Amino acid sequence: MDLVEKLIKNKQCLAIMGPTASGKSQLSMLLSEKLPIEIISVDSALIYKDMDIGTAKPTQEELDAVPHHLINTHDASETYSASDFVDDVNRLVFEIFARKRLPVLVGGTMMYFNALQQGMSDLPSANEAIREKWLKVWYEKPELLHEKLLDIDPESAERIHKNDPQRLIRAIEVYEITGKTLTEFRGEPKKGLPEFELIKIALIPEDRSRLHKQIEKRFMQMVEQGFLQEVKALFERGDLNEDMTSIRSVGYRQAWLFMQGDYDFEEFIYKGLVATRQLAKRQLTWLRKEEDVLIIDPYKTSSADRVDSVLQLLESKTQ
Repeated sequence: MDLVEKLIKNKQCLAIMGPTASGKSQLSMLLSEKLPIEIISVDSALIYKDMDIGTAKPTQEELDAVPHHLINTHDASETYSASDFVDDVNRLVFEIFARKRLPVLVGGTMMYFNALQQGMSDLPSANEAIREKWLKVWYEKPELLHEKLLDIDPESAERIHKNDPQRLIRAIEVYEITGKTLTEFRGEPKKGLPEFELIKIALIPEDRSRLHKQIEKRFMQMVEQGFLQEVKALFERGDLNEDMTSIRSVGYRQAWLFMQGDYDFEEFIYKGLVATRQLAKRQLTWLRKEEDVLIIDPYKTSSADRVDSVLQLLESKTQ
């Protein structure tokens, strides 16, 4: 029995995690040359169509070479939750197993990885009327949202930033639909726990300054490749706004504010780089809490070394 057959028999998948610009996609593509794999994106921005440059989406050649999932699945006007992600992955993994291939989960949206491993609270579906009501409040008097949540669910209000309308509205919406707070739901048994095991790799650079340089290099390449033109096309659609999940993505929000005239070009660059570095810092904080994970420094290893490390880890897990 070969390696992938053993992994499938054991219901084991590979997860490649890491901060933005750490080389996750490159590693997964190199791994595809060694093993029959299909890639499941763990990225809250890659699901959106017409958001290619600013998300560092795989090229068409890469998408053609290896089957990718959860990329280009939604319009920028649509929402996609961690619960949706968990449902999709629990389905996709077994579809990929059935094709005799290894599912490889690749990305840096740590909230998705956490939801997948810990399960989800059984929350109600969205109620558009309630959302519209509180979105209107946000536009008119944003501080009222946080004050409202502080009244009904102080623990969630402590956890959710006052400038995060999406999560504030969701917390209030859950309470108005069910009469129970998000905090109460978090204390209940979870659903959607996976019926497969994640074998986890984390690309974590010890030298943070090198990661920052790579982030800056990639961000400037995106700008040169037409990132602002990409955002301009979204801006001119007329049905999107800066508080939508898609436009809140790192880089897109700063470019959107540039389109609105809130930032000049230099400020857009500065704010975009700061936001991307802050994202990497949050991702690293999450990753340090991960258990049973092989850490590889992408700056102290060659690409061949990284592939070998992954293959050795997979072999060890099937013994």
